[in-house]
Amino acid sequence: MEALIRANEGHAVSYGGDIWTERAVGKFRKHFGDDIEVFFVYNGTGANVSALSTITQSYNSIICSELAHINVDESTAPEKFTGCKLIPIPTRDGKIYPSEITDRIQRVDDQHHPQVKVISISQVTEYGTVYSVEEIKALSEIAKKDNLILHMDGSRISNAAVSLDQDFRTFTVDAGVDVLSFGGAKNGMMFGEVVIFFNREIANPYKFLRKQSMQLHSKMRFIGAQFEALLTNDLWKESAAHSNAMAKLLESRIRNIPKVKITQRVDANSIFALVPKEIITEMQNEYFFYVWNDRTNEVRLMCSFDTQEEDVEGFALKLRQLVG
Repeated sequence: MEALIRANEGHAVSYGGDIWTERAVGKFRKHFGDDIEVFFVYNGTGANVSALSTITQSYNSIICSELAHINVDESTAPEKFTGCKLIPIPTRDGKIYPSEITDRIQRVDDQHHPQVKVISISQVTEYGTVYSVEEIKALSEIAKKDNLILHMDGSRISNAAVSLDQDFRTFTVDAGVDVLSFGGAKNGMMFGEVVIFFNREIANPYKFLRKQSMQLHSKMRFIGAQFEALLTNDLWKESAAHSNAMAKLLESRIRNIPKVKITQRVDANSIFALVPKEIITEMQNEYFFYVWNDRTNEVRLMCSFDTQEEDVEGFALKLRQLVG
């Protein structure tokens, strides 16, 4: 917010020709290398959809987890704007694996069949788990072997970096990722995401598709200023480390509560748990969270950059009291 206020002085060139955007792009190049293309957009769905539109044709298909944001939480925007068929893979932990992908690369060059073009993964996954560097490299090998493009939805990429204790580059460009949606809003920004192309050859159409997708911000300095602040003095890491730590604390407080079962490994800043149906509404009256699966009463508990220990302790105490 302070960065937004500082940028809100005087006049600036529109559509990214300002010094804030220029400095923010420089920050990204320090993290990912000079040989990249960086584009600022409004939001996560816009980042994913515009990126996927750039690297596909309407006769293509996109392989992803059945829980992927592009498959579950972006309405039908990916299908509408790309024209592509999504091929969701069932998952137990949010991840997809090479053998599962190989099974779905079929009927290559068959005009009657959608042609696979993209493997899309989420880092952190929608189940809160984190791909290891080796797992991403294995997916990249499959992509390169079959002339596919590897896209990463990194809406919570900062949390993944902290969880892996790695810099961004190690599990993205160095691991074989071609296109990245880099999240800002889920790590404390007011608004703004970034699409980064590590393969510059496939980036050429993006500036036109960004405009067509209504993701070109005229006052781009207000996105650039936030990212410049986020990437300065490791603010991104401080915020993500805090939210991850709060999730670990919450895990420790609720794991042994009777009738509560944590369903996934807690790698980052989310916890998934089965809780008694009869207490959900009362818990939500005091603490906001989503019911992830209505049939099993699995809930998603998210910790953020500003979650406090007293929030965690209060939630756990309330949960224990209601469970009895």
